[in-house]
Amino acid sequence: RVKKRQSQLDKESVFEWFGLHLNPAKRIEFMCGLLHMCQPLELRFLGSYLEDLARKDYHVLRDFEFRANSPSDLGVLTDVVDPVIRSKLLVCLSLLGSDSRECAGILFRILSHADSMYGDSEEDCGFSANDTAGGPLEQIALLFTMASLHPAFHFHQRQVVRELLDKIELAMEEGKRQRQRRSNVQATVMSNKPTLAHLNPKLILE
Repeated sequence: RVKKRQSQLDKESVFEWFGLHLNPAKRIEFMCGLLHMCQPLELRFLGSYLEDLARKDYHVLRDFEFRANSPSDLGVLTDVVDPVIRSKLLVCLSLLGSDSRECAGILFRILSHADSMYGDSEEDCGFSANDTAGGPLEQIALLFTMASLHPAFHFHQRQVVRELLDKIELAMEEGKRQRQRRSNVQATVMSNKPTLAHLNPKLILE
């Protein structure tokens, strides 16, 4: 009974960690990792389960799916700095078919150009290591994570995207460290500010 309770507690902890503490890119990466650990029959079952879940949104996403697999529609989504374009690219990668090689090639070229949009000229391009959660860099990380795992991309394309993703994640980590340093400095400044308790009433009254 104790083991059963412990197992249930661990499962709930995993659910909480997955739902509350992982960003979207890490959620997808974690789920894909779990799927790779499944047995063939488990994958077939999960495929049927996912197919049934996806069917519920089929009519809502049908038009978006058509555009996501249309080279002419994808070809105009080149400005990754534009938040609207980034959102559209996320939708397209989510709905891209596993055999849409041509569309994957277009997306690969778009994402490859994003590599020059952060780094030395972060402020000019709209990307910054200081972006908070949900900012441009995190959205770019999600795009690159999806592309690095998507079967429509060739192996060498996924490798290139993965290398670029590593650079983005380093920039995000540096941003976290900078925010933490600023937070520590602000906390130190606030703690050193004089309060009424530090004032000498005799000096004030004299």
